[in-house]
Amino acid sequence: MNHSSANPLPPLDTLRAFEAAARGGSFSAAATALNITHGAVSRQVAKLEHWLGLKLFDRQARGVAMTPEGQRLYLRTNEAFALLADNSDRWTESRGSAVVRLSTIPSVCGLWLMPRLKKFESGKPSLRISLSADHRHVDLADDGIDLAIRCGRGAIPSRISLQLFEEYCFPIAAPQLAREIGVTGDAARLLDQPLIHDSDAAGWRAWFMAQSLDYKPRPHDRRFEDYNLVLDAAMNGLGVALARPPLAADLIRQGKLVMLDQRMALNPSSYWLDRPPGAVRDAAASLARRICTEAQVPADAVAQFLTAER
Repeated sequence: MNHSSANPLPPLDTLRAFEAAARGGSFSAAATALNITHGAVSRQVAKLEHWLGLKLFDRQARGVAMTPEGQRLYLRTNEAFALLADNSDRWTESRGSAVVRLSTIPSVCGLWLMPRLKKFESGKPSLRISLSADHRHVDLADDGIDLAIRCGRGAIPSRISLQLFEEYCFPIAAPQLAREIGVTGDAARLLDQPLIHDSDAAGWRAWFMAQSLDYKPRPHDRRFEDYNLVLDAAMNGLGVALARPPLAADLIRQGKLVMLDQRMALNPSSYWLDRPPGAVRDAAASLARRICTEAQVPADAVAQFLTAER
């Protein structure tokens, strides 16, 4: 397969999976070493073979054997990884049976997970949570992710999903702006202010619709990609935001943001716990139960989530 000079290197995750399988002599050994599933190793190796246009392993009943092309690549990969390992101040990703890889968006990571991270890790058995926070829609199985928390409107076909909680939203603002606007009155008064929202204004539309008003984003409204920035903008008096409990709950309790209206509306988006299909590792199951306990998800729903195959 030909590749442009702008992308001359194969993906690093595929090389890691290949090197671990070559060193251990099987995909199962690689899965244990990398703390991912057998299937994830197999997919990464297949992706690398497709990228290179070469067969790297002969699949056998009791493991794998490198082809001559695989042996040459293994020598080069070992040399490259050894050079990287010479950096004395490098950061090494935690691995092991007690490590759980959890993916989420930055707002959930900073506003909901971080305040609870120590609690989630310190139960019995103790866990180490490896967090990945970004807005990308990742392939959980291929990326070796055990669990993911996301905000969305339903289950995703390629994942097994469990609804954690819904949001009943209401308007909030910085204390000084709240005093100027007033914390009671007609909902239409808020349309005189810049309204702050993240990439999806559906929450504001739902709130105004519940008050029999129409809302469409306007030029003087402010849009930010992440809800962390929405709250920062509101705390700095740049406009009125929509509180999304429980993400905004701590800031409201601290008095940094003030409730402008008692009326609430259900956000069309809710929070979901996802996992890839297949067996769930013990450590990942423990973390899922702790997250669900915090979110007050019924135990029978959690059990079904952990045992479901599709």
